[in-house]
Amino acid sequence: MSGHPEADIYHRQGMGQRAGMGERPALVIVDFVVGFADPAHFGGGNIAPAIAQTVRLLAFARHHRWPVAHTRVVYADDGADAGVFTRKAPSLLKLTEANPLSQIVPELAPAKGEYIVRKQGASGFFGTALAAWLTQQRADTVVVAGCTTSGCVRATVVDSMQHNFRTIVATDCVGDRALGPHEANLFDMGQKYADLMTRTEIEVAVSG
Repeated sequence: MSGHPEADIYHRQGMGQRAGMGERPALVIVDFVVGFADPAHFGGGNIAPAIAQTVRLLAFARHHRWPVAHTRVVYADDGADAGVFTRKAPSLLKLTEANPLSQIVPELAPAKGEYIVRKQGASGFFGTALAAWLTQQRADTVVVAGCTTSGCVRATVVDSMQHNFRTIVATDCVGDRALGPHEANLFDMGQKYADLMTRTEIEVAVSG
């Protein structure tokens, strides 16, 4: 992202520094569910290749025994827990507990001991126990994959940083239905909220 045409003003203002990888990373996979993998519903753009890269990142995290959390958007069947988010995007109300669209994609199916976060907002942290769970797991770094980059990934990244976790966006493991918002939000997160690293860079940093 250093080649961004407006990167120089951020550099002059001292932004874009690195927080680095801590000693106890955790992986948070945001909303890689069937509905977001399908362009006919909530998907499109580069979400499919991001899922494919996340399969490999998840295998790496499991091998290294990282804590792993998966988030899903889940609303009550009658919409009783719906808020303004669903006024902006009413089709989200389809994502109920049993709806096939709200199920985590099979290739990323949670393993025993991995935490499933059910949320009604954009951030995986808002109104959930994710921060407490990560603290219980003694995590000091949160590696984020998922979708969409400009929406629930960004909201989760900002809240991760605000909970004082070092935060890393796995750049090829996040996707959006449109590439413009994807690129713009990666750049902005890298300047203010998170380190940007590819899956391979993360693996090299951990494995030495």
